[in-house]
Amino acid sequence: MWNARRKGRGGLGRSEQRWGLIMAAPAILGFAVFTLVPMLASLFFSFTDWTIGGAFHFTGLTNYRHMFSNDPLFYKSLTVTLYYTLGSVPIILLVGFLVALLLNQNARGRGVFRTIYYLPTLVPSVASAVLWIWIFNPDVGLLNSMLKDLGMHGSKWIYDSSTAVPSLILMSTWGFGNAAVIFLAGLQGVPRQLYEAVSIDGGGAWRKFRHVTLPMMTPTIFYNLVTGVIGTFQVFNQAFVMTQGGPNNSTEFYIYYLYQTAFTKSEMGYASALAWVLFVIVLVVTLLLFRNARRWVYYEMGAAR
Repeated sequence: MWNARRKGRGGLGRSEQRWGLIMAAPAILGFAVFTLVPMLASLFFSFTDWTIGGAFHFTGLTNYRHMFSNDPLFYKSLTVTLYYTLGSVPIILLVGFLVALLLNQNARGRGVFRTIYYLPTLVPSVASAVLWIWIFNPDVGLLNSMLKDLGMHGSKWIYDSSTAVPSLILMSTWGFGNAAVIFLAGLQGVPRQLYEAVSIDGGGAWRKFRHVTLPMMTPTIFYNLVTGVIGTFQVFNQAFVMTQGGPNNSTEFYIYYLYQTAFTKSEMGYASALAWVLFVIVLVVTLLLFRNARRWVYYEMGAAR
């Protein structure tokens, strides 16, 4: 009786709290050991000249000064990554949204089509990169063969510095399935009565899309936008497997440059500084996106936040 009164007044009893902490302990310890501690260690090493297998000396802001004043590859890798982000994210959002609109139609076999469109995202990224190496082959590749059949000139694709990043942006559309599935879930959550209200007012398909579908989908669009931007800032496999940062550093993505600095040059201190600068950049970009979202993201209450 006393325990019941104590639980009623203060919520969970001590036994429940203890067991709750015990059940949460693996997740908490895993986060601390594998995420928090390495992050704090990398922050410390970013102020040192540590190399793998060697001693380290505290150097203060030397790594950061060198990065911003004497490292052209830092700016090159950041520019290439921004170029890829600005090119691939809008395309993935557009293609994913259009495909989701099609898959949301009440047509026969739609389950089969949903599976077909999602299958490419299940292909491992390395296997996908190897496949696209063949597709981009300037001599026997599928794309150039199709262009020749249409009477058009082929391209060197990833083997030319001027077309390497656009080729990888084209390749990024291969993975629109994740965005399409999320868009599809959002479309199925749009209240049917809103479409019925537009129909009663004499509105057609365009008015339904403009005044119902698009506003109600802005939270989903915003989610895919944020996750897409964060993901493209961390692009690595394409450069590592397909181009090795070339030709002429045209695909020297930021994460690939960080990898080379850490594990090829063994400059772990400088690589840690690069990682923290990327963290700050992603954080700032994400905060700007959230700040700007108040102007165009609408929720069921009908107002932007």
